[in-house]
Amino acid sequence: MKSVLKLMAGVAVIVSLHSVAQAKDLVVGVSWSNFQEERWKTDEAAIKAALEASGDKYISADAQSSAAKQLTDVESLIAQGANALIVLAQDSDAIGPAIEKAAAEGIPVVGYDRLIENPAAFYITFDNKEVGRMQAREVFKVKPEGNYVFIKGSSADPNADFLFSGQMEVLKEAVDAGKIKTVGEAYTDGWKPENAQKNMEQFLTANDNKVDAVVASNDGTAGGAIAALDAQGLAGSVPVSGQDADKAALNRVALGTQTVSVWKDSRELGKRAAEVAVELAGGKKMEEVADVTTFNGGPKGVAMQSVFLAPLPITKDNLNVVIDAGWISKAEACQGVKGDVAACK
Repeated sequence: MKSVLKLMAGVAVIVSLHSVAQAKDLVVGVSWSNFQEERWKTDEAAIKAALEASGDKYISADAQSSAAKQLTDVESLIAQGANALIVLAQDSDAIGPAIEKAAAEGIPVVGYDRLIENPAAFYITFDNKEVGRMQAREVFKVKPEGNYVFIKGSSADPNADFLFSGQMEVLKEAVDAGKIKTVGEAYTDGWKPENAQKNMEQFLTANDNKVDAVVASNDGTAGGAIAALDAQGLAGSVPVSGQDADKAALNRVALGTQTVSVWKDSRELGKRAAEVAVELAGGKKMEEVADVTTFNGGPKGVAMQSVFLAPLPITKDNLNVVIDAGWISKAEACQGVKGDVAACK
């Protein structure tokens, strides 16, 4: 009997050691909604670096802005042996079946930057309402009254409404007082700059170019709006907001055609997402993740275990912050700048 117990104990040790080994050799699958955007390449590099540091493997798929393709992408990542998934949802509702499939197979999911309102998914992002507030504050400083256009994000992404909600918190008093008049408001299908440009062109035409401010929800949509303004000779005279601190946007901030880009250091977001994915795959419970909070502010009010990181608005006045952080080089930020921009001297 003693020899049997010893044998069982030995097997238990081997199984335990195998589990430890497996915990350091996990496969994390990342499903990108539209990897074409400059922003996601920075996030990917951070995720890869974090997984390399923990001895784990990175695999990925690009849905190319197709909600249907993303469903098959997730199935493919699972088939390739993903122990955890990081999902940047193209459509937060359409991705539902993929999340349920992963949950049924015991594979944890980290909803990346965009809310997937399912308690089986962990949610990691920046405080998007605060991003919206920051965007509105900076535009309002320049134009405290006049005709405003709102270039919103994709209607399939809850972030679009979180951002707009934050923007209106700042602007509501001026709107109610009649100081600000909304002369254009539209979602941007797929967050695509060309769609934002078309919307902006229509708003300019409808208002005989009498637009005083544009609250655009990210740098891609800001770029589209600015292209439309530029075609009418208005770029630089109409304040425009954005977010993500894309290199092209930061250069526009330096040039004066974009007022603000809210910086969400996606290097930190990618790193934390990778760490959370590995922790959950290793058996840690969602509520045990560092800095976790319960969020139920989504459209359906579902309680989500979440981590929120802090954003920072970047204007001409503090452009040096992103340069000093190595986010962008001085040459890239200041290309073509001839004005009085302290960071470019």
